[in-house]
Amino acid sequence: MWWFQQGLCALPVVLVVWTSGTFILSYVTAVLLHHVDPLVPYISDTGTVVPERCVFGIMLNIASFLGIATMYVRYKQVEALTRNDDSVRRWNMAGLVLGVISCFGMCIVANFQKTSFIVMHWVGSVLTFGVGAIYILCQTVLSYKMQPHIHGKKMFWVRLWVVLWCGVSVVSMFVSSVIMYSSLPGIDVAKKLHWIPGETGYTAHIISTISEWSLAFSFVCFFLTYIRDFQVSVPPTLPPPRK
Repeated sequence: MWWFQQGLCALPVVLVVWTSGTFILSYVTAVLLHHVDPLVPYISDTGTVVPERCVFGIMLNIASFLGIATMYVRYKQVEALTRNDDSVRRWNMAGLVLGVISCFGMCIVANFQKTSFIVMHWVGSVLTFGVGAIYILCQTVLSYKMQPHIHGKKMFWVRLWVVLWCGVSVVSMFVSSVIMYSSLPGIDVAKKLHWIPGETGYTAHIISTISEWSLAFSFVCFFLTYIRDFQVSVPPTLPPPRK
C-alpha cells in the first residue's frame, strides 16, 4: 500500500497541492501578461485582471471547499479519539467553526477582487488570515492536549513553530500595510498594481507582500502536518482526564 492510500491522508495533500497551484498559476499568468511586477506582488493582485482573475477565482473556491472537507475530517477524527474529554471536545468544536469561517472568507476573496470591491475583499482577507490563524492556534492547543496518547510531542512542537511563523507574518503584514497606506495619502493603493523601486511606500509595500506570501505558505505548511494524522485508520482513544 502506498503512503497516500493510508486513511484519508490524500485529502490534505490535495488541498496543499491545489492551493499552492492556485497561487503559482495565477502569479505566473499575471507576470507573463505584465499585469503585475515580478517581484513579490500581493497574492490578490495576481488574481485581479482577466484572464488570471477567472482562474484564481475558480481554483480558490475549490480550495475553500477542500479546506472545509479537510477540517471536517479532522474534527470527526478528534471527536472519535476524545470522547471522554469535554475540554478537548469544546476546543475541537471551536476549531471546526473557525475553520469554516476562514474558508468562507477565502470564497469572499476569490469572488470580490480588491480593485472592484475593496471593503468586501478586506473582510474576506480578515476572515481568511485572521480567523485562519486562530484556527491554527486552536489545533495546536488540541495537539498539546492530545499528547502523548494520540501523537508525540514532536507534532505539537512542529505546529507551535507554524503558529509562531504565522503570528510573525500577521504582525509584519499589518504594520507594513499601515505604514504603506499612511505614506500614500490620496492614492488608491488598492488599484496600484505596479511599483517603482525607490518610490514612496515601496519598501513598506515589499515587506507587506513578502509577509502575505509568508502567511499564506505558513497555512499550507500547517495542513501538511495533517498527513500523518490522517494515515491513522483505527487510532487509540484518549483516556479520561484525571480528576
